[in-house]
Amino acid sequence: MSYPLFSDEYFMNEALKEAYKAYEKDEVPVGAIVVANNKIIARAHNLTQSLNDVTAHAEMQAITSAENYLGSRYLNECTLYVTLEPCLMCAAANFWAQTGRIVYGADDPKAGYNKYRKKVFHRKTKVVKGVLHDKCSAIMSEFFLKKRE
Repeated sequence: MSYPLFSDEYFMNEALKEAYKAYEKDEVPVGAIVVANNKIIARAHNLTQSLNDVTAHAEMQAITSAENYLGSRYLNECTLYVTLEPCLMCAAANFWAQTGRIVYGADDPKAGYNKYRKKVFHRKTKVVKGVLHDKCSAIMSEFFLKKRE
C-alpha cells in the first residue's frame, strides 16, 4: 500500500496535536510521532506527571511504541518528529534506537541535548531543527505563562 508524500510541516502538526493532549493533562506540552514509509506508526506525548515517571517523555513513549509496532529495536528507517529539542536522555535513546532522522520544532536552551553535547545521535542520523518553530515555541510559552499565574 502506498501513501501520499507528506511534508515535515504536516508531520510536525501531527506531533503538535500530541503536545496539545499533554497540555490538556497539565503535562509539559511536548508531542512526538514516529513515521515509517511516510506513515505514522507511533504517537505520544509527555506523561511524566500522569505516570510519576521522569523518563516518560514524549520521545521515549514514541520510541517504545514504534519499536513494538515494527517488532524491532531499531528505527533506522524511521523519522521521529518532536515539538521540542530532545533532552540528553531522549537523544541517547535515539542513539541506541539508531533513529534514521530526527525533526524537532522548538529549541530547548535550558535542557536540550545541544547544551550538553552536540554529537549524541547515531552517526547516520540526520537532524532537522526549527520545523514549525513558532508554533512549537508558542505552546510551551503559553503553558509556562499559565503556570506562573
